[in-house]
Amino acid sequence: MLGTEELSGNNLKVYKTMKELGFLSEEKMGTAERITQASRLPKNMVLNALQDLQTKGYARRKVREKAAGYFLLR
Repeated sequence: MLGTEELSGNNLKVYKTMKELGFLSEEKMGTAERITQASRLPKNMVLNALQDLQTKGYARRKVREKAAGYFLLR
């Protein structure tokens, strides 16, 4: 995978999980709950990884009515 050298551990696992689930655009975003189930990581680790991915510019969070949605930017 190009450009993911700076990702490690849980960040990389969450990134790969999101890619596998197809959360690649705003129309196809998924919840942290769904990512947690698919990655089999504890929810707090997934949330920390999602925050890290947002900071590094790999993912975006979109606030919605019920649950926030997440999708990859690259």
